[in-house]
Amino acid sequence: MTFDLVYAGLGLVILLLAGDSLVRGAVNLSLRLGVPALIVSLTIVAFGTSAPELLISIKAVLDNAPGIALGNVVGSNTANILLVLGVPALITGLHTAECDTRRTYVLMLLSTLFFLFIAMIGPITWIHGIGLLLALGFILADAFMTARNHRRDTNAAEVVRANAAKEARLAAPDDDPLEEVEGADPSLGWGKISLFLILGLVGLPLGADLLVESSINIARELGVSETVIGLTLVAAGTSLPELATTVMAALRRQADVALGNVIGSNMFNLLAIVGIASMFGPIPVPPEMLRFDLWVMLGASVLLMPFVFRGWPLNKAWGTAFVVLYAGYVGVLLL
Repeated sequence: MTFDLVYAGLGLVILLLAGDSLVRGAVNLSLRLGVPALIVSLTIVAFGTSAPELLISIKAVLDNAPGIALGNVVGSNTANILLVLGVPALITGLHTAECDTRRTYVLMLLSTLFFLFIAMIGPITWIHGIGLLLALGFILADAFMTARNHRRDTNAAEVVRANAAKEARLAAPDDDPLEEVEGADPSLGWGKISLFLILGLVGLPLGADLLVESSINIARELGVSETVIGLTLVAAGTSLPELATTVMAALRRQADVALGNVIGSNMFNLLAIVGIASMFGPIPVPPEMLRFDLWVMLGASVLLMPFVFRGWPLNKAWGTAFVVLYAGYVGVLLL
């Protein structure tokens, strides 16, 4: 099993590095081709940062390991709330009073309930996948319209100037806030863009193959289900990028970024990853997940309600409670 643990770690590292490489290449290619930064933020970055989870789920479906495919998503969503928000809250605290994430939070709750309904009538087929992707399309359109209207209302003069001088905007990032787009680098040349894209496209399937195969072997040797491995080892590993982003946001006192990162990631996990993975084959829902894990995910999502709507601070006490809850959840799974 030692070799399987090494291969799992290696696969996870390759996935994280390849996902970051793909995001950098795709973002800068899109901006070079004249795609607005707003569109890039709402689509390419969101899909790119979810690429490791997506490749793992697709690979698991093709390998007839649905427990890993769904466990990866459900476990990641639970970890995103209890661990990814809990750890930075434990370190510095998150002041949510000034965050306006109510609209996206409601959309996340609705996405979670929609996913639960589909899971309960499973297996999840391509027909259900289309429904999930249509819901994602609606959310993206709503986010685009909201962001566009906000930018138009608060910065109309800059938008007019940017539209009148596209080349000047690309040369001067302050006129078009490329710094808001993850991975944007106006000085990146075509050669480096191509290299980032190639590394990402080659590394993602390689890392997914290593991680899924080794996870299946670990589950067999430990005598636990593939679902448990997906909910713990795979899910926690693929949540590391969100954890790093949220910790940095907390250190910079950007609670809105931390909350937005988690809420957006959870919606993409449920709608995009499961929706696309279901196109490669039906995904049975393990009975133990229907009895326990899906409801833990929903409970963790509901737990955020007072912090979003009432502005409760996510202080160190709450951070400790979140981390303890997550540790208890993992402990129950492994017992």
